[in-house]
Amino acid sequence: MAKLWENTYRAVNIALANELADACHSLGLAPVPVIEAAATKPYGFMPFYPGPGVGGHCIPCDPHYLLWQLGKVRQPAPLVATALAANSGRPARITERALDLLAEHAVPARGARVLLIGVAYKEGVADVRESPALEILAGELPFTLVRLTENLGKKGALVRACALADGDVLLFTDSDCVVAPDAVRTCVDALVRHPELGAVSGHCRALNTDAGLLARVQDIWYEGQFRVSKAAEASFGSVSCVSGPLAAFRREAIYNYLPAWAEDRFLGAPFRFATDRQLTGYVLGQAWRGRALKERHADSPFVRDHDYPELRWRVGYTRSARVWTRVPSRPAAFLRQQIRWKKSFIRNLFFTGAFMWRRGPGAAALYYGHALWVIAAPVLVVRHLVWAPLHLAGLLTLLYLGGVVLKGCVWGVAYRFDHPGDPAWRFRPLMSLLSCCVLAWLLPYALLTLRRNVWSRSAA
Repeated sequence: MAKLWENTYRAVNIALANELADACHSLGLAPVPVIEAAATKPYGFMPFYPGPGVGGHCIPCDPHYLLWQLGKVRQPAPLVATALAANSGRPARITERALDLLAEHAVPARGARVLLIGVAYKEGVADVRESPALEILAGELPFTLVRLTENLGKKGALVRACALADGDVLLFTDSDCVVAPDAVRTCVDALVRHPELGAVSGHCRALNTDAGLLARVQDIWYEGQFRVSKAAEASFGSVSCVSGPLAAFRREAIYNYLPAWAEDRFLGAPFRFATDRQLTGYVLGQAWRGRALKERHADSPFVRDHDYPELRWRVGYTRSARVWTRVPSRPAAFLRQQIRWKKSFIRNLFFTGAFMWRRGPGAAALYYGHALWVIAAPVLVVRHLVWAPLHLAGLLTLLYLGGVVLKGCVWGVAYRFDHPGDPAWRFRPLMSLLSCCVLAWLLPYALLTLRRNVWSRSAA
């Protein structure tokens, strides 16, 4: 009975979350910020997030066993029965929602192309039992659905979709993200209003801040990295990474370089990382590197069928295009993600670093200054946290840690200035300490294991 209770509890709350999400959409609200606000109550609330339904061998099945047994003893359970019926109808609602989104963006449903990625019932598994995606696939849809029968990886799947897309803007998001209702339109409007822009990044925060301290620390860190760092790069039209949670690219700025992106190689081997940074690098550097890349892939239909000119595009950022992503809530998953990002940094340094100096002194100062800081961080850590204590120079260690905390406090003050009354700014100094005491050590490790291509997006 305990197992049935737990699964039924989740089934009912998932149905409630989906119904309230639909209510939010009808009222013009983004459901995720509403859920996050409700989750600030310190007791009595557990957040559930909307989705395509329920899958797996537990939640879609076990509550039905309970209803069957209750039926034998003539005990009604109308709430449970209604929730299960709502969950069963959710895949059809997702199809309706896709049609609604197409209509909102003035895209005719007939002939539209929609990519469905992630048929398994949850991320990180190959299990498709009772997956709601199967029901969506089985339906008669008025648009083209791209079915991937094998795992091509993120780049391979997106390139497959881009081969079928015929729009002027190619917009990407990640599987663990929730995009605000007006975010896509905001990004497209930015590209329409500013024809010099080749790409635009949205503004990302953490979706699962209720998952613990590590997730909350990352949320405040994300806010600063987008609100301050990307905004600074955008002032020079040279955002170095249009991040995967919400990335909008002008078709003519990246179309010819998609085969180079999908087949990227480094140190003589396929390189599976650097997806966001590398694709952004093709936009930033095509004026100097574009022709050689296209000649290398001249036989690809992406190059052969339409050769776009190599232009000196600007790359921007819009804070009003909001998206939320699930961040790692456990140390092991967080470290795996950070190692992947360090490898991305190393690979991109050899590509974008070769031409960023051509984009002007401001853009160059930000890019190379950041690169120098990342490279110097392990040296500084060894000097102040290893060498100094061994040589009885503890004051040097304290001064270093004090400076790190002070830097975090400055970032925290910037956050509080933008969010008056929000006490979350206090988490920012913790991120600075985490960066200097833990993450700085990952760069040498990432360099030594560069050829070990391990992909992890899990927020577990």
